Amino acid sequence: MKHTYHIHGMTCNGCRSHVEETLSKVEGVSNVTVNLEQAEATIEMASHIPIETFQEALKKDGGTYSIHKPGEHHKKDEIPTSVGIKKSKGTGTFYCPMHCEGEKTYNQAGDCPVCGMDLVEEQNLSTSTSEQWTCPMHPEIVRDEAGACPICGMDLVPMKADSSAEEKTYKKLLKKFKIAVVFTLPIFLIAMSEMLPNNPLYDVMEQKYWNWIQFALSIPVVFFATWMFFERAYKSIKTWNLNMFTLIGIGSGVAWVFSVFGMFFPDVFPDQFKTDSGAVHVYFEAATVILTLVLLGQLLEARAHSKTNSAVKELLKLAPNKAIKIVNGEEVEVTIDKIVLHDILKVKPGEKIPVDGVITEGDTTIDESMITGEPIPVNKSIDDKVSSGTINGNQSFLMKAEKVGSDTLLSQIIHMVNNASRSRAPIQNLADKVSGYFVPVVVFISLLTFAIWAIWAIWGPEPVYVYAFVNAIAVLIIACPCALGLATPMSVMVGVGKGAQNGVLIKNAEALEKLDKVDTLIIDKTGTITEGKPTVEKMGSFNNGFSESDVLQYIVTLNSHSEHPLAEATVKYGKEQHVELLKSDGFSAVTGKGVEAIIDGKKVALGNPKMMAYANAEITSQMEEEATTYQKQGKTVSYLSVDNTVVGYVVIGDKIKATSAKAIKELQEKGIAVIMLTGDNHDTAQAVATELHLTDFKASMLPEDKMKEVEKLQKEGKVVAMAGDGINDAPALAKSDVGIAMGTGTDVAIESAMITLVKGDLHGIVKARNLSHAVMKNIKQNLFFALVYNTLGVPIAAGVLFPFFGILLSPMIAALAMSFSSVSVIANALRLRKSKI
Repeated sequence: MKHTYHIHGMTCNGCRSHVEETLSKVEGVSNVTVNLEQAEATIEMASHIPIETFQEALKKDGGTYSIHKPGEHHKKDEIPTSVGIKKSKGTGTFYCPMHCEGEKTYNQAGDCPVCGMDLVEEQNLSTSTSEQWTCPMHPEIVRDEAGACPICGMDLVPMKADSSAEEKTYKKLLKKFKIAVVFTLPIFLIAMSEMLPNNPLYDVMEQKYWNWIQFALSIPVVFFATWMFFERAYKSIKTWNLNMFTLIGIGSGVAWVFSVFGMFFPDVFPDQFKTDSGAVHVYFEAATVILTLVLLGQLLEARAHSKTNSAVKELLKLAPNKAIKIVNGEEVEVTIDKIVLHDILKVKPGEKIPVDGVITEGDTTIDESMITGEPIPVNKSIDDKVSSGTINGNQSFLMKAEKVGSDTLLSQIIHMVNNASRSRAPIQNLADKVSGYFVPVVVFISLLTFAIWAIWAIWGPEPVYVYAFVNAIAVLIIACPCALGLATPMSVMVGVGKGAQNGVLIKNAEALEKLDKVDTLIIDKTGTITEGKPTVEKMGSFNNGFSESDVLQYIVTLNSHSEHPLAEATVKYGKEQHVELLKSDGFSAVTGKGVEAIIDGKKVALGNPKMMAYANAEITSQMEEEATTYQKQGKTVSYLSVDNTVVGYVVIGDKIKATSAKAIKELQEKGIAVIMLTGDNHDTAQAVATELHLTDFKASMLPEDKMKEVEKLQKEGKVVAMAGDGINDAPALAKSDVGIAMGTGTDVAIESAMITLVKGDLHGIVKARNLSHAVMKNIKQNLFFALVYNTLGVPIAAGVLFPFFGILLSPMIAALAMSFSSVSVIANALRLRKSKI
């Protein structure tokens, strides 16, 4: 008998293997096959086993995964969370900073079920754009705007927002750290007094009684302040997700339990473990100091983590809480969440623009530096678009809301940054492979250390067993898989945030890694090299019974149904000329060629020579010669045919962006070959290439041609990046190793790309490349530090230097080194915030 079930909660091959193993242990199951991609488990059994049995097996295993019949789906609040996840009032999505389970997130704060680290809260706009007011005397009164309390008449005051989950975690750890220090310090002083000649403490009472005092003082440290470390260690062993807390729990736990056992049963220990007074050596100070130092490390990490996503926090600050809405000619102040599409809003000098929209009245300058990274304010007038979070200059204006809530550019940027920060770079696979064997190897080395010191330590000092025990614990404590796991994600998080602040939006970490290896860049012309704001320069007729005004009327009517930038230019020109639209039907766009429709019963087509061939309309040599005159000036010429006869043309100009030439030169100096592919004709492409000193270009390229060119270069061993902004660029963007979309382009192009440039000019590619190089360099530094730290730290803790230099490493020093190793990795990643890109 065979049944197929849906498995919820799997994110990686480790999850798949774990679920397969758990379900295989259910009595009566003969075979289990789990498919990660389809999230399904096929279970073979001798006789029917109720699904509840499998559900119970996964629940006992920790509740990380769930099983149900195909077609049944969990509601959002029914999705099981991992072991140890506790409820929190945090407003965001929680994820592991080491990305142990890829992009998996949790609904509540707590510990990562794999590595045991505190989950981090994703920063979002859910609460930053709304503000509520309450009465200081009657807190049950809550309003969306300021005013008077209906009970006592007092002015309402803004409600203080709950602190973030990471701030709560930091405060909780700080409280526990203070308690740990208060009880650990006297334990440490009592233990260190043994180094004093004629220890004065022993004049007060015997050593065995001081041991009991250390035991009493250690209880709050072990069972309250740092108990979470033992909980995490237990879960890691239970689920066999061995991690840093496995080593800490075993090392400090063994030291504490050994000390307690030695106090209660001193007679079972050999004399080597006893002092001159007959009391067993206790290690309460080692256990508590180790735990307190690890707690300090966690405290510093919590503070450092809050800085790694500072870029997102800065973006969140851009979101205003209120706006002025025009209602029946009057100005009304409303909260952002009350704005709906097509509302007319007024933006005063110096105010933040509340939502995305278009200016309907007035002229101004807008500071867009917080989104584009460009410091120079941009002039804006009627029909120009404005974005949420940017700052108005010294003129008031009216705007119409076109995107609100999560649809605004600012919201999308924050969403993209959060997603990218949680993604995994391919280079992280190295750390994952090492981490998979790390903890078992360290435990083995610890046992080996004890054996060598206890049995074969011919050079070892007395008492041999004490040194063996202490060094074995030091090996467990100094090893830090955490530093290895944090090396990549911390750099990615800071780097992605840095990019967002400079108008470079990274979709995932893989894009950052690949961009650093790119050696060939393909760029589109219109909207990428040029401004993408074409203007009509001439309408021409070939005197086939059609005047220039007839040609204009047909072109404007035809293009009124198209969204292409060239079409918008002709429609705008037609409005200025007060052209009356004709009756049209059957409009269709032919990708890479042009458009066609039935206008007043006639078959009309507009586009390049390929479109004319498609419409069976012949372009004569005289027509071609007339068009070539404009094309050699870098202009675009589109032909118009009516009933299979070419009757006219339109000449459209599009300025080359001021930054294009400089950006191309910088990229070429970095060793990147730049190739222009355009759907325009050869003469126009030649003119643009000459101006930009581009030696490699291809014209008259259809979307499939661009994609084939990408494939061809990839087969030659090139790592190809493609930059474009139009629908016709989407296939090539998707096919390239790194797709780069202009933020001013179409949604399809942006969706197909791995990197989006908000401002939409080629200088953004230079920034992206510099950022990629800086992030990859930083990641390699972190990995080098983490690997070298562990490679050197473990042998030193084992005592490899003792025979030569007499150097041994105290477990307490090992704990301090371990705690600061992770902090140093994060600190190195934070240096990216100051990188110049």
